[in-house]
Amino acid sequence: MLTAERQMIRLPDGRSIAHRPLSPAERRRRLLASIGTHAMLIATSVMFLLPMVFVIATSLMTDHQSLTRELWPRPFEWGNFAKVFARIDLLRFTWNTTQIAVLSTVGVVVSSIPVAYALSRMRWRGRQAAFLLVLATLMLPFQVTVVPLYVIFVRLHWIGSLKPLIVPSFFGDAFSIFLLRQFFLTIPDELSDAARVDGASEWQIMTRVIVPLAKPAIAAIALFNFLYNWNDFFGPLLYIGTNKHLYTLSLALSEFRTVHHVEWNLTMAASLLFMLPVIVIFFLAQRVFVEGVTLTGVKG
Repeated sequence: MLTAERQMIRLPDGRSIAHRPLSPAERRRRLLASIGTHAMLIATSVMFLLPMVFVIATSLMTDHQSLTRELWPRPFEWGNFAKVFARIDLLRFTWNTTQIAVLSTVGVVVSSIPVAYALSRMRWRGRQAAFLLVLATLMLPFQVTVVPLYVIFVRLHWIGSLKPLIVPSFFGDAFSIFLLRQFFLTIPDELSDAARVDGASEWQIMTRVIVPLAKPAIAAIALFNFLYNWNDFFGPLLYIGTNKHLYTLSLALSEFRTVHHVEWNLTMAASLLFMLPVIVIFFLAQRVFVEGVTLTGVKG
């Protein structure tokens, strides 16, 4: 039913509510606000995409074009990517980086979940003090602990191997523990109480109730750690040293940049190949990643 001022809108459940139609001035104001918001978002997106467009365009240029003011490759030099594979052992470096990134991510996830569960779902004396101690470790930069860690790894004879980059991940990560704890706090306690009434142990509650509900947060910390280890340069440089057989992509790209510093087209092609797996993984896991970051920290 329509009136001069209000319009009745029927909801799916059968109820009706009165809705006042927008005046032409209000419609114009909302349209202008929407256009302004979208224009700002588009301009911001273009600012972030321009460097990537520059990298892609330069990677497809010839040696002479990459050192000029030309912005678009003519012709497209697709052979630059083949030259990168021919000049460095990219597959071996990718395998080394994948080992570090995957195993470190598994270690962080496996070790952080029980700690986060104990700090969020279990009641025990000193829980808050332990949580504050975990948070305090976030204030220590890596450069503060690198000397004692290096001494420990020297005595273990791990320098020159991938062990210093993988094994410490199995002892937990403060940021991942914090992120998971905040997510675990958003899960209703009634679910855990019901499982306890049915005779489930704390381990069963964690693995069968909490972990399945926390998949978005787990995916978020897994992606965070994978990206960090994939892009890490300081750790491999410090612990792998001169063992080129175990070089990661970040070390190989740095060396490639030093050798081919005047061939910008090849350097950009190598950088693009370095970024490609991470970009693909991010787009595949984008939904659970955004959901995990969005829902974390609602309670606590």
